[in-house]
Amino acid sequence: MAAFINVSNRLPVTLGATLAKSSGGLVAALEELQSATPFTWIGWPGQAADDARPEEIEASLKKQFGYVPVFLSADEVAAYYHGFSNASLWPLLHSFPDRMRYEEKWWTAYREVNRRFADKIVAAAGKDETIWVHDYHLLLVPAEVRARRPDLRIGFFLHTPFPSSELFRCHPRRRELLEGLLGADQIGFHTYGYLRHFKSTLLRILGLESEMDYTAHAGRKVFTSVYPIGINADKFAAELARPGFQRLRNEVRGQYGNQRLVLSVERLDYTKGLDRRLQAIDLFLANCPEKGRVAFVLICVPSREEIPAYQELLATIESQVGQINGRHATVGHTPLHFLHRPIDFGELCALYSISEVMLVTSLRDGMNLVAKEYAACQMEEPGVLLLSEFAGAAEELVNALIVNPYNIEEVAGRLREALNMPAAERRFRMLQMQNRVRRFDARYWAERFLADLRARVLPPENAPAFAPAELKDIMARFAASRRRAIFLDYDGTLRELQRRPEAAAPTPEIAALLERLAADPANAVFLISGRQAADLDAWFGGLPIGLIAEHGYSFRDAGQKEWKVFDPEADLSWKPRILDVFFNYEGTTPGSWVEEKHASLVWHFRGTDPEFGLTKARQLVSDLSEMTHNLPVTVRHGNKIVEVCSIQADKAMAVKKFIQENSFDLVICAGDDQTDEAMFHVEAANLIGIKVGAGDTAARYRVSSPQAFRALVEKLLAAGPGFSAA
Repeated sequence: MAAFINVSNRLPVTLGATLAKSSGGLVAALEELQSATPFTWIGWPGQAADDARPEEIEASLKKQFGYVPVFLSADEVAAYYHGFSNASLWPLLHSFPDRMRYEEKWWTAYREVNRRFADKIVAAAGKDETIWVHDYHLLLVPAEVRARRPDLRIGFFLHTPFPSSELFRCHPRRRELLEGLLGADQIGFHTYGYLRHFKSTLLRILGLESEMDYTAHAGRKVFTSVYPIGINADKFAAELARPGFQRLRNEVRGQYGNQRLVLSVERLDYTKGLDRRLQAIDLFLANCPEKGRVAFVLICVPSREEIPAYQELLATIESQVGQINGRHATVGHTPLHFLHRPIDFGELCALYSISEVMLVTSLRDGMNLVAKEYAACQMEEPGVLLLSEFAGAAEELVNALIVNPYNIEEVAGRLREALNMPAAERRFRMLQMQNRVRRFDARYWAERFLADLRARVLPPENAPAFAPAELKDIMARFAASRRRAIFLDYDGTLRELQRRPEAAAPTPEIAALLERLAADPANAVFLISGRQAADLDAWFGGLPIGLIAEHGYSFRDAGQKEWKVFDPEADLSWKPRILDVFFNYEGTTPGSWVEEKHASLVWHFRGTDPEFGLTKARQLVSDLSEMTHNLPVTVRHGNKIVEVCSIQADKAMAVKKFIQENSFDLVICAGDDQTDEAMFHVEAANLIGIKVGAGDTAARYRVSSPQAFRALVEKLLAAGPGFSAA
């Protein structure tokens, strides 16, 4: 596998008198891969730049490890890392909105640091390089990198959970964070639940609908999938096979005599549910006749000690531990051993291997690799994993005893069940989990993610709107033509879609653009829209352009005031029947409304709950397909609308009429919606079709957005008679 650039908040180093590699979840996950595939790692070295020697450290990191540091000042560490990342994003991502804090200066620092990371990536990246960005500290980096280097393949993996849309929308910078993420080509999550929440959030906050494996955004496809992270299983197997391990295991076992061990290993964090776990232990001990034979080892690795909430948590846990030991200890037995310190790898493996029960009762956890590490270290007489249903690992390790950590009585009861489980059942459960942990390890996770990222065949949506040669060809054809017909859809093509249709009045920029386009005597400009004639008159009546209303039901020639109907014999007798159906859907779908036009009826659901609105729209289309099959209508499911329109009102027929009545040597049709596809199918050798936005299309060319289309029109205006494609 080829090398790549790996980007995370922290570099895997510890700064001291010398540089040393450090441990951590991501480090452990990538260390096996790095031994076979060296890659560049960009990140913060973990020391404030104003307290260190940046130039010296940078040179040493590059020489010893090939790492690229991003230095942060003490103020940036406080605002970007402790503030925005860990006091604002961390609690929200773990579904603790009451713990979320926000300060504008934190956001400013977060945005600036993400830009600095992007600068480092761009400087280090070669042509067509693969970039892998990790975690919530760097949510803005994908878009920042894409803005500078659209040629790079950018992957992003979120190591935390992703909360429901109702929670994520609490964040003051929700839109900017999502837009930042969508700069990636591929986004990975631990579980489908997190991915489902992410898609729902995109729909509710940005209005973006998602397909099975991608979301269309800004003319690109952003792929999304599930990649459960694993552990470096070979590292644990090597430690268990090490000659001195059995002696170490016996020494650790000897510290606890003949007591039955229940182990808990966590970072000190409120998401781990430590207070509730201690309540369950207290309840278990109160009802255990053999509590003198059971010892609990609670290891809490220090974490974010600078944050007041974590200082308070430590004080609470220490108080609970003291109270529990005060109630249940005897002269010869202490039931609860609390270790607030990092633990040596060998000692950790020994504790894993001798513990009869592993308690993992997180309130919310992205994955929880401790559960997998415990399974990897079980030996001849395996123990039992007691695992929270709110940890990502619960979706993989289904043979664990799954518990609701909020139910104290259930956790205590399951603990008794685990200690009394027959040996044969323990062996069966553990073997199933070990097979999965060893097969789908960290290397598998990393290689799968990178292979998928590199294998993405970027579709037209991911390509530039026009290749340079194509753009020159269109501009040359435009400049060479002497009589042009330009048919432009409005909403979603010239003008960005608005939540309420009346809010989409043309901006001065759009009005000026149309006026300049129509000022060229070679151009016959037509605005062809689904809007009613009165709307088009009000907004564009003063411009020297043709207006076509209701997708081709009526029209007004440039410079004229009278509107004409394309087909005066159009059958509109179906309207009352369909109107009743639309009113029923309006009444049962809050936020929706019905618009009645001369030749069509439109049910708008842009103001509804997006998922509910989409469900109702699909149901409405299904109902209409049955009742309209003998009626002279077309049913269209467009952008946040369902429309029933007379078959005599059709954009293709309107375009054909004007083409047949005039001698145009170039025809340009531009649109964004299903209703515009008919124009692209018009048979004319000199027709150029331009699709605005994502989605399947018959048009040959595509631009990403109304803004990009307006920029294209500006280029065409510049392609005057003197233009040369050379």
